Amino acid sequence: MKSDEALLFKVTTPLAFSASVNAKYWDMIVTIKHPAMKGRELDVQEALKHPDEIRRSKSDPNVYLFYRAERSGRWICAVVKRLNGDAFLVTTYPTDALKEGERIWTS
Repeated sequence: MKSDEALLFKVTTPLAFSASVNAKYWDMIVTIKHPAMKGRELDVQEALKHPDEIRRSKSDPNVYLFYRAERSGRWICAVVKRLNGDAFLVTTYPTDALKEGERIWTS
């Protein structure tokens, strides 16, 4: 992350690394990728800090999917990539299905 980009949040995950997102990238997520997540920064932070389950992506071993239940059959998914010791939010979205991938952590 460039020093001129304002950090929106950084949280420690149960996997003992911190994940962050800057304000500019968050705005891109909620404007272009997943508008349903607008105003849900705290929900995403909770999904990262206190997930119900964490899975490793089938296609990229450096990508982790953090799931936190919202209600029966609905989850928040926060997708994080670890690269060179840093971890950053790739995207986040509401979902009704957990993706395939190796389950590496459960609450």
